[in-house]
Amino acid sequence: MFDITTRTLGELVAEVPGRAAAFDRVGLDYCCHGHRSLGEACVAAGLDAAMVATQLEDIGAAGAAGEHPEYPTEPAALTDFIETTHHRYLHDELPALDALAAKVCDVHRKRHPELADVHRLVAELRTELEPHLLKEERVLFPAIRALAGGAREFPFGTVANPVRMMSREHDRCGELLVELRAVTRDHAVPDDACASYRSLYERLAALEADTHRHIHLENNVLFPAALAAEAA
Repeated sequence: MFDITTRTLGELVAEVPGRAAAFDRVGLDYCCHGHRSLGEACVAAGLDAAMVATQLEDIGAAGAAGEHPEYPTEPAALTDFIETTHHRYLHDELPALDALAAKVCDVHRKRHPELADVHRLVAELRTELEPHLLKEERVLFPAIRALAGGAREFPFGTVANPVRMMSREHDRCGELLVELRAVTRDHAVPDDACASYRSLYERLAALEADTHRHIHLENNVLFPAALAAEAA
């Protein structure tokens, strides 16, 4: 059997999208740090690489033969998929989540002072992501679509320039998600939490999972494909 611990996290999820949930469960970042090998990532996280590899192989074996990715692989079509799936979700969810975090913080911060940090981090995540989404929608994604039509000259020079900027912003987003997971103790809801408090933590967990898939598609699938298309 081929040793998958030498393969990168991004490759493993691109091959079998169902592996994303397994990485989320054990806390391995396959989006912003998708370039690391499974072995390296497990060593850094203090995980048994052989055990994680076995779980991933089981997930791969459980899939149908010839399983296709859950997203289009052609770059222009993938930009449309990302916008209609992940960008639309964030445009709707970020303002609502920011308001909910403020509400829960106001009501429960005396017993749970960490909620001040939760609210701060959610607000910062929104501040980082909303302009980021617009830059992709108005600059980078139109350029990637234009590449399909043969365009090779852009006002910003090579497509590698906005790709580099978006990748740096992805890194910051990933850092904020890690901080949110830490301050919420892995989104663990306290016993005295009200319905709004529970909803906040459940939605934060959902936001993290969706954003991990979103950044993975861009960093590990879309951006390499766009750079290859420009080079060709």
